[in-house]
Amino acid sequence: MNRSTALVVSVVLGLTVAAAMAQTKPAAGPAAAPAKPAATQAKASAPPATLAKPAAAAAGDAALRAAILKAVPDAEITSIKPSPIPGYREVAINGRIVYVSADGKYLVQGSLIELSSRDNLTAASEAVIRRADLDAVPRDRRIIFSPPNPKYRITVFTDIDCGYCRKMHTQIAEYNKAGISVEYLFFPRSGPNTDSFTKAISVWCSSDRRKALTDAKADRPLPKKTCANPIAMDYELGRKIGVDGTPAIYAADGTQIGGYVAPAEMLVRLERQATKSLAAK
Repeated sequence: MNRSTALVVSVVLGLTVAAAMAQTKPAAGPAAAPAKPAATQAKASAPPATLAKPAAAAAGDAALRAAILKAVPDAEITSIKPSPIPGYREVAINGRIVYVSADGKYLVQGSLIELSSRDNLTAASEAVIRRADLDAVPRDRRIIFSPPNPKYRITVFTDIDCGYCRKMHTQIAEYNKAGISVEYLFFPRSGPNTDSFTKAISVWCSSDRRKALTDAKADRPLPKKTCANPIAMDYELGRKIGVDGTPAIYAADGTQIGGYVAPAEMLVRLERQATKSLAAK
């Protein structure tokens, strides 16, 4: 178990123990009088439970959002949802999932693992966010190497000067033979205004982008060109969804498959992920 997982598990266990202690703690004074029936306690003017609960949740989430922004002013909070951890909310911040206590005092960052299934619940939630972002990228903004009738599609953030990106590209025919469509977006790791970034622009501005990309990854001479291009958008999208190395490979459902993965292993992982997604429906 890695350090992040251990942290989350320890928090969950701590909450469970604390709850148990609270339930078994003896009363300090004499026994209280029996409670009145709930019906006699409720006021006629009390709002229906079906209306009160959503309103209370909305108010709580607003307070939670304010607490997070006070601590991290530039945080981009895209959603606040119920969490598997009692007393915590699942919060999407800058494309990543964290767990924040309902009172806004504590934040837990790391992978939440369901022990019975060994499913990574954090990764599953992040995949949903990534899928929406990746689905918004049109096909004409990608450089695609695909067999006639692909069984699987992968989105690959690539850097022309990355060694493993180059190795992967030499095996494009094998990925395609396995029924896998490889769809490239650019992520020059060195960032804007660098040689790798300029090469990506030159590839995009070539009349034959597929050939230009293949030549660039093989260190063949590439004429320097410029035009309207999506390289900066690709780069910012990569940063948004958490790309921190290349190649960064994502299945059609947003699940991160890994960095470099050989064609045969890639097919195994995609088939496994497809079976898992089908079983979850």
